[in-house]
Amino acid sequence: MKYFPVFLDANRINALVVGGGDVAARKIELLLKTTTKITVMSLQLSESVARLIKDNQLTHLAHDYEAGHLADTTLVIAATDNAQVNQRIYNEALPLKILINVVDQPELCTYITPAIIDRAPMIVALSSSGSAPILVRMLREQIEKVLPQGYGRLADFSLKFRDHVKARVKGLRNRRSFWEKTLRGSIGKNLLDGNQQAAEQQLIASLKEQIAPPEGEIVFIKTKTGNPDHLTLSAHRAMQFADAVFYDEDVNIELIEYIRRDADKFPQCISSTILVNFQHALELAEQGKQVIYLLAGEDELPNNSALNHSEVNSRIISCGA
Repeated sequence: MKYFPVFLDANRINALVVGGGDVAARKIELLLKTTTKITVMSLQLSESVARLIKDNQLTHLAHDYEAGHLADTTLVIAATDNAQVNQRIYNEALPLKILINVVDQPELCTYITPAIIDRAPMIVALSSSGSAPILVRMLREQIEKVLPQGYGRLADFSLKFRDHVKARVKGLRNRRSFWEKTLRGSIGKNLLDGNQQAAEQQLIASLKEQIAPPEGEIVFIKTKTGNPDHLTLSAHRAMQFADAVFYDEDVNIELIEYIRRDADKFPQCISSTILVNFQHALELAEQGKQVIYLLAGEDELPNNSALNHSEVNSRIISCGA
């Protein structure tokens, strides 16, 4: 990746925007979604910028760019139409290790702003690393269509009852399984429909019931071409819920990107360690873990009699990936 994706704590942002035109207005509007600790430095202000300063009680330095105003600043945006001024701003901010963004000059940026889909507190950020903004816009449109407006209510609900669930449901794996079933089921639907009270009553009732631990499973995913675009919906879902994944050197490493980030990963050599690693996979599944076994091309399923004598569930997903 050319850029490392990161979210900044809004409480720690102290921003300086240099410029007073329409571009500066757009940057200020975006910053205002998270903080009002914004200083605007510009002699001339557009009507939009003047209104934003007044309505949000922002600090205004009524002069063009001058060095020496970066004390306590954590983020600088240069939104002037003067390339020499933008260069000077960059030169001042860089040695101070202050985040700097010079509009439309990526070579003078230590960070770039992604396209954002706001379902507060849920945030989706998209970027092409500055190479294809139109492509990002197209992708954003697609996601906007399938991401419900009320999705943030699911996050607020989870935060509200997080401590209650933690006290009642022991073990990280068990809690993750509980929340997955809760948010994907009727409780999640009620939240999306705006039925907050009904959702809360359902959750409280479910916490009073005996909560069964999650059942372990081994899912064998057989791929052919190694193309991630050919993964089936069933394979996608299994990979997103995986606690561990085993794969050989012939599996396209790009497929591993579709596995849940915090899943344990076990690369292996099929010919020499298949039996040892399969026994490990079986032990994890017996502990209630969701285990993925990725097989490439003509690789055969592990022939291990222990699976036949185990109570662990197993299934095979074949796809053209």
